Amino acid sequence: MSEAIKFTYQVDGDNFTSAGQASVRVKKNLRELGVDPEIIRRVSIAMYEGEINMVIHAHGGEANVLVYEDGIEIILADRGPGIPDVELAMQEGYSTAHDDIRSLGFGAGMGLPNMKKYTDDMKIETVIGEGTTITMRVNF
Repeated sequence: MSEAIKFTYQVDGDNFTSAGQASVRVKKNLRELGVDPEIIRRVSIAMYEGEINMVIHAHGGEANVLVYEDGIEIILADRGPGIPDVELAMQEGYSTAHDDIRSLGFGAGMGLPNMKKYTDDMKIETVIGEGTTITMRVNF
């Protein structure tokens, strides 16, 4: 198998104006590589949800997208507060977003469930007070 093509994006924390820019750029990059539109859609949704979570909860982070011959891996890493209860956070509708975030239309509690829904595999590694790394994979 050949080496992966890697794209790295910085996610600016607390900046809702730029929120979603990384997922737009990854969509463009995948189109240029000729990736199937349905795969691009799934990656873009998962990436956007993760990106928004990093802006809301973790003051930003880094997104790495690796394109392999058999699929795409998305690695989202932040240095936020961590997720105290992953099982609870995975429940649709559960959110710790503050009212000011909700008033902007974010924080409905669908981020992690949608990330899982649109990927073939998802792993969450979190340490309270240190941050969270979410690794997702979409197979071709």
